[in-house]
Amino acid sequence: MSEDIEKTETVETSKQNTEQANTTETTENGEVKVKTKKPITLTKTLVGIAVFAALSYALSFLEFPIFPATSFLKLDFSSVMTLLAGFIYGPISAIAVAAIKEGICVFTKSSTAGIGELANFLVAISFVLVPAITYRYKKGFKLVVLVLAIGCILQTAVATVLNRFLLFPLYMGAGAQAVFNSVWYYIVAFNMIKTVAVSIITILLYKRISYLIKRL
Repeated sequence: MSEDIEKTETVETSKQNTEQANTTETTENGEVKVKTKKPITLTKTLVGIAVFAALSYALSFLEFPIFPATSFLKLDFSSVMTLLAGFIYGPISAIAVAAIKEGICVFTKSSTAGIGELANFLVAISFVLVPAITYRYKKGFKLVVLVLAIGCILQTAVATVLNRFLLFPLYMGAGAQAVFNSVWYYIVAFNMIKTVAVSIITILLYKRISYLIKRL
């Protein structure tokens, strides 16, 4: 009797999984077509990580200052690719994209022996990790907006701390604290503007790119 129940539950579970994997569409002639959703395989994920990392690296060259008083704070949109990878493939993929992009930067355009790139990596991860992890398990526009706002706050906090205790001492030596005290509010404003801009662009692009990837 118990074996029959187990078999019945297995069959029902299999049917439910098949229904979730497939969708039906009725044509104008009344014919019913079954569409199978293509899963994102490991190969597709690895290719996607490589593509997003390359795009992130390319976007890092398109940078510009937004505050004349702190021209060293340059806005770029490379984090869009990291965040998209996190939403589509998951948090581990987001970390991989950020790590690969910064690794390439170390060997191609670093002027800080990798310290600046390490800071950029930590800042990027502080922004994308919470949204990527949350979206992996629960979706919804309002929730996405909420976790992106949390990511904005986290990046701003991490960037401020790293500038105060790592980057400013590296570049400015003994006078680092005095210079930081005079510009810290620019750092806060810069990171808030950057994360909000990246969030908006990601929201606008996500559905289109996700649909395209799942169709491949």
